[in-house]
Amino acid sequence: MRILVVDDEEKIRHVIREYAEFEGYKVSEAKDGMEAISKCKEEDFDIIIMDIMMPKLDGFSAIKEIRKTKNTPVLMLSARGEEYDKLFGFEIGIDDYVVKPFSPKEVMARINAILSRSNKKEEESPTEGKYVYKGLEVDMLARNVYVDGVKKELTPKEFELLQYLIINKNIALSREKILNEVWGYDFFGEDRTVDTHVKMLRNSIGRYRDNIITVRGMGYKFEE
Repeated sequence: MRILVVDDEEKIRHVIREYAEFEGYKVSEAKDGMEAISKCKEEDFDIIIMDIMMPKLDGFSAIKEIRKTKNTPVLMLSARGEEYDKLFGFEIGIDDYVVKPFSPKEVMARINAILSRSNKKEEESPTEGKYVYKGLEVDMLARNVYVDGVKKELTPKEFELLQYLIINKNIALSREKILNEVWGYDFFGEDRTVDTHVKMLRNSIGRYRDNIITVRGMGYKFEE
């Protein structure tokens, strides 16, 4: 398993490298967003650990550029704990978020959890076929979503959430159940994560947003 650690602080890169190599990972380093993009063009990584505030190019911009060609899982690091940073990170498709200062053991636990979920999804057979409801078309195998003939760009988690809701359509699902099934039992998130992604998903599917019903005091369901 290969990890790319991107941070302008050498001490942080060194600490993560030390713990990751102890657990058997191969580690590469980058000191800014530009270098991270360059390394991702040269080779493939199983996960990227990305700081936000860096010289030359920030972490958000680097992730958006990398996401144009690769869907590598991303764990975001930041010295700032503002909700805006977390929400924006999830909007561009990060998998998890750690606020500095952090415990290296917690970072490794999150890395292992993300990779475990990623590997599990690769082993599972994708849900085949297409789901069509009026002008909403979801191609489960190609992971494409069309609204009235227009292709919509969903983040990986938005698609997985929509897919899960559709597979379980007309069934009320608790936030905890959604977290467990879409993010994994070992996800370090909270109910707010589900609410945020539902809001993003509703915006993405336009006039079909009302088909995602809020079940008061419980969670959500997709209803035809």
